[in-house]
Amino acid sequence: MDFDHCMPRKPWELPFMAQPEEVAGLRRIMRMHLQLWGLSALVDAAQLCVTELVTNTITHVGAGTPTTLAVSMNGTHLRIEVHDPCTRELPTLLAVEQDSECGRGITLVDAVADRWGVVLRADSKVTWCELDAEVTAPHGETEPVRFSRAEALLGIYGTAKPPWVNTRTPLSMATAEEAAIEVITDLLHWLRARGCDPDTSLDRAQMRFEAELKAG
Repeated sequence: MDFDHCMPRKPWELPFMAQPEEVAGLRRIMRMHLQLWGLSALVDAAQLCVTELVTNTITHVGAGTPTTLAVSMNGTHLRIEVHDPCTRELPTLLAVEQDSECGRGITLVDAVADRWGVVLRADSKVTWCELDAEVTAPHGETEPVRFSRAEALLGIYGTAKPPWVNTRTPLSMATAEEAAIEVITDLLHWLRARGCDPDTSLDRAQMRFEAELKAG
């Protein structure tokens, strides 16, 4: 699902400890956010950049370093930042031999990203890169988001390309309905686990839904 306007593309940050076992989780989180933002076409490139930037921190700053992944839109470019507390070890673009097994990280980022760089702060540094998102609106807020946001969630519960996107057969719509019911059920469990009354939440959602229908 590649919508120009899906969930509003608000900046987000995720602190973590730079360890090799964290990379897979960061890649999954990046994929999920890009799907919700309607930027599925960037998933592979963004995941590669996250992998290489984080691996660079692990290799040259040290495993266990407190690190933060920050993702935002800079105009119509997706901006990926990795923050770490070391101002001495700076990423460098090196000439790497074809069969070399090390030193490829920043070279790969340079090949995939439209631009990249390093920002030094008083007690930290930010290694960043940007990918052209090929969108007309940076934050995805110029069209109603409820419908596209719902389809993005259904896509996460189902397949990368849900069968109901391009077809409206009874079978495909039944699949979509079942996925929607599963989303609602999970949300009700989530509300109950946090001390909320699921019935009250359902009533409020129904009233809001009906009010929005009346408002056109």
